[in-house]
Amino acid sequence: MAINWFPGHMHKARKEIKKIMPQMDLIIEVLDARIPFSSENPLVPALRGDTPLIKVLNKRDLADPEITAQWQTWLEKERGVRAITLTHNQRGEALDILRLAGDMTPNHDRQKSALRVMILGIPNVGKSTLINTLAGRPAAKTGNEPAVTRAQQTIKLPDNILLYDTPGFLWPKLSPEACGYRLAITGAIRSAVLDFEDIALFEADYLLEAYPELVKARYGFDELPADGLALMDAIAVKRRFLGRGGVPDLHKVSEVLLNELRSGTLGRISLETPEMVEREVQAAAAAEAEKESMRTDKKAGQRPPR
Repeated sequence: MAINWFPGHMHKARKEIKKIMPQMDLIIEVLDARIPFSSENPLVPALRGDTPLIKVLNKRDLADPEITAQWQTWLEKERGVRAITLTHNQRGEALDILRLAGDMTPNHDRQKSALRVMILGIPNVGKSTLINTLAGRPAAKTGNEPAVTRAQQTIKLPDNILLYDTPGFLWPKLSPEACGYRLAITGAIRSAVLDFEDIALFEADYLLEAYPELVKARYGFDELPADGLALMDAIAVKRRFLGRGGVPDLHKVSEVLLNELRSGTLGRISLETPEMVEREVQAAAAAEAEKESMRTDKKAGQRPPR
């Protein structure tokens, strides 16, 4: 199932960001440490030019630390990019972002003009919470549902920094397709537009492959089920999520799988690695090239003979 969620306010935010990004001295992009690639905004590399960029891998405490370290190295291959990790309750680490902003803009004289900083982040990565920490006051609205911020605002920070807060938004087409699933699993897409069972099945298959020991420990299995659907059935039996005739209630199982991953109850889990993403991007590009070739051949076949 292709997953997309692009409400009207997201289209407006995208246009506003495109308009003002060239005026910024520095960009902060808040990512989900469990899905650094899937939570990246594709507008940033296309628009930032030489503007310094800090990528904040937030929710570090929920992600696999070894894989997070791989992502830091991978992200910093891009020129002018620094990648740091963060967890929501470490105010000292959050304030280090402002010191790093100064280090990355050494030629800007803040005695003469404010340092203009844009902060970006897709829904539900913790951007608003980070803003409030940096500001030392409730400057941005927070919530457990994605897309709480709906309008752009400017926030004054210490040391003559102007922070331009932007609404979190996704993009019309999520590619590779697996990115949409990973965004859904972590809560970046509103629940009302999701098929919980489909998303949970994707998660179950991934957990069996990448974190089998965590699955065993959490759900009390001596042996692992054969595949994701068998895992969901087995959890239903273990937790007694059964309907009439002993039929597994897969919706309840789906809620458990999603909630326990999002809360960290399952353990520290990353849903993508740099190597995995590179394979997916190559496969998606090859598939798109094949589609384009088929479209070209079809058009050629429809042309009338000369």
